[in-house]
Amino acid sequence: MTDGWDWRRGGETPAPARPPGAGAPSVGPPTMPGAERPPLGPPGSGPAPGWPASSGGPTPGWPAPSGGPTPAWPTSASGGPGPAEASAWWSNALADPWRDPAAPTAVVVPGVVAPGAEPEPVTDPDAPGRPTLRHLLLIPVITALLAGTLGGALGYAFAVRGGAGAAVLGSAPAEVPALAQRKPESLAGVAERVLPSVVTVRVSSLGGTSEGSGFIATTDGHVITNDHVVAGGTGKASVVFNDGSTAPATIVGQDAESDIAVIKVSRPGLRPVEFGDSDALAVGDPVLAIGSPLSLANTVTAGIVSALDRTMQAGEPGGPVRYYAAIQTDAAVNHGNSGGPLVDGAGRVVGVNSTIKSLVAEGQEAGNIGLAFAIPINQAKRVTQDIIGTGKARRTVIGARADGPTGVVGGGLRLAEVEPSGPADGAGLKVGDVILKINGRPMTEPTDLTALVRKYAPGSIVTVEYRRGSARQNTSVTLAADAK
Repeated sequence: MTDGWDWRRGGETPAPARPPGAGAPSVGPPTMPGAERPPLGPPGSGPAPGWPASSGGPTPGWPAPSGGPTPAWPTSASGGPGPAEASAWWSNALADPWRDPAAPTAVVVPGVVAPGAEPEPVTDPDAPGRPTLRHLLLIPVITALLAGTLGGALGYAFAVRGGAGAAVLGSAPAEVPALAQRKPESLAGVAERVLPSVVTVRVSSLGGTSEGSGFIATTDGHVITNDHVVAGGTGKASVVFNDGSTAPATIVGQDAESDIAVIKVSRPGLRPVEFGDSDALAVGDPVLAIGSPLSLANTVTAGIVSALDRTMQAGEPGGPVRYYAAIQTDAAVNHGNSGGPLVDGAGRVVGVNSTIKSLVAEGQEAGNIGLAFAIPINQAKRVTQDIIGTGKARRTVIGARADGPTGVVGGGLRLAEVEPSGPADGAGLKVGDVILKINGRPMTEPTDLTALVRKYAPGSIVTVEYRRGSARQNTSVTLAADAK
């Protein structure tokens, strides 16, 4: 078909919409078989050539349907054929005898498209569109905001439930500095290792309770402390351990001149200290002093070795005189540190804290001024072994006595007495000889000879440099134990 109507389909072909104000749609005359419908001209152009004009009656050659009027072709205002009211439709289209009953009431004839003019494309608003870049960026932003909000809410809920306050103290966690990691060789690591072996010693006496420090020397409970801590006691003592627990102790023995005493406590699982070598110390080595100064248990102070072989002559008025070649340190030591260990940088005990120097007047309480002295551990170990084995300690002697410094250039100690058949006599020393050095250590005071000799064990061989007249000589002396 050529007029836009398909009798076989019973459908319709799209056509331009009817202008506003137009009447009911009309239907153009169908094309008869063998006939050709001339093209419609513009409104008011009159009838097309060869197309009869309608006069209101039956159209010539147009068969009238039975029982109804012949459809008339609408005319334009000029009387010629054309669209009525600017429309090309029949006004009685529903009465068309040839109309397909199944077709819709509106029959559309395709409009004429001007050459070169393309119809404007129509986009279906309901059709799914392709997501834009803005949409793609918006989705992760919204997701991140939702996740952050949820995480913050959960964190706040957990913080409130855990009892955290609103204020946040400190900065964000960072890597622990190397100095704060407490390596075993650090001072903190050394203190942690030694503290369980350090104890507080309390001894009852007629005048009250004496308190000092001590350290575990054997697994079966022997504890080393100072003689002046237990001196004057009634024999009843107690020990307070690092964890605060206590246990009774008994006094095994003591040596007043070396200021060493040994007590024993019964308790399983004791951990003794590790002993070092006091002869291997050097000035400037780091050391720790551990004990209970002024009843402050488990106190640790640090310092260095300030001097070695500092000869000491100590003791209370009317009491025994104590001699030893001490280790001097600037680690803070106070009353109550007595008997506690002095340990080196490896955590090994190298001395027993004993005395301090102070600038107070007689009868006043002394405090630390950076001058503290410890008994060398080599000497303390020897005395401890003697006490544990025999109940008393042996004293090392040279068999000679000095009466004081010579007062001459070059110093030295003049011998006032030499025991017959003693170590000095056996080495050829005589009264009047001036002892200049023992094992290279200068002699300037009478206490130097006694204190330095007792540093060594009986049977040790020392080199003595002396002067007889104007000649300087050397001799070897084998030290011996006191006959007492």
